[in-house]
Amino acid sequence: MIVQEEFDNQASAKSEFEEYVDHLADAVAPEIEIDSVLDDFGELYRVWNGSQLLGTFYQNLEGKWVTQPCNSDKRPCCKTAFEAQLIIVAVNGLLVADVA
Repeated sequence: MIVQEEFDNQASAKSEFEEYVDHLADAVAPEIEIDSVLDDFGELYRVWNGSQLLGTFYQNLEGKWVTQPCNSDKRPCCKTAFEAQLIIVAVNGLLVADVA
């Protein structure tokens, strides 16, 4: 009887583990939204994941795009607005590779 109980426990644990792995595989890419507000110095773009502000970016007088991720003290400059968005998303750990 003890052997059958141990076997049942192992089968149950294996089933739970497989269910957990399947749940991880169903991960969905975050829904990133970008809006803008008029600032004293021009247009300030905001990057959102749902209701969570991830960071902001703007174009400086030299034409460079300056990123300001919410969880970082660094403010890297980029050549394009798209690069600024990618940095903010990556710093927040939400960059998802397309492996399809």
